[in-house]
Amino acid sequence: MITSFQMRAARALLGIDQKTLADLAGVSLPTIQRMEASTGNVRGVVETLTRVVEAFDRAGVELIGEQVRSDSGGRGVRLKQPGPPRRVGA
Repeated sequence: MITSFQMRAARALLGIDQKTLADLAGVSLPTIQRMEASTGNVRGVVETLTRVVEAFDRAGVELIGEQVRSDSGGRGVRLKQPGPPRRVGA
């Protein structure tokens, strides 16, 4: 699961806008806008959610789930390694 807060935080870490995330994930801009406008866990087509999560992973952002070990607990995001985001199929 990913939350809208995690999506916005991950984009901020990467310094990208919604359009760039849409391009990286291979989904439409309105889809990203709807996902980020939701509250709590993002809902949608599993394939679309997977594409967004994989795009963040390729770009170097790790999404931290609620039950995943983290010193402070709770959900979050963190950079795995600094680096530029890569587009789908690149």
